[in-house]
Amino acid sequence: MKILCVGRNYAEHAKELKNEIPDKPIIFMKPATAILKDDKDFYLPEFSKEVHYEVELVIKISKNGKHIVKRFAKDYYDEISLGIDVTARDLQAELKSKGHPWELAKAFDNSAILGTFINKTDYNLDNLNFSLKKNNEVVQTGNTKDMLFDIDDIIVYSSQFFRLQMGDLIYTGTPAGVGKMNIGDIFEGFVEEKKLFLTEIK
Repeated sequence: MKILCVGRNYAEHAKELKNEIPDKPIIFMKPATAILKDDKDFYLPEFSKEVHYEVELVIKISKNGKHIVKRFAKDYYDEISLGIDVTARDLQAELKSKGHPWELAKAFDNSAILGTFINKTDYNLDNLNFSLKKNNEVVQTGNTKDMLFDIDDIIVYSSQFFRLQMGDLIYTGTPAGVGKMNIGDIFEGFVEEKKLFLTEIK
């Protein structure tokens, strides 16, 4: 099982980090050891002093595919969830300044917080609201209609390079509003009004 992640998939998020808006999906990966689920606590890593939350819609691949064409992309996932792409922002900035890969800042243990999966047919994925609360206050809101590359586009593009396999996860990008995690914070993720995860920062 692999985790594919999409960077800069919402224009306002790209702008808030002073990044260029991409003309094709930016893909990076996390290992299976990055997953943190079942509402477990997240422990801040010792190698970063600026760990950020980035809430994202997540899809689970339901069958194997390679070189998938767009009209069939919707057949490759049945369930969606919400997660946090946890990012060591200070370490990421250091790595980017040297032209190095991002993995140390993005793919460390427990850096992919993952909520409960729900059936995609219960929702309109072209106009789906999701949000993140920090200490009961909304800090991020997103809607899939604002994606630069929609779910099907991401599947098509990714499958040119990677064989997508049953159980793979795709984190589809974060909207604006990312910020720092602090000890004692409680984060809750919602798709529409349905809560899919809760995690406390330790």
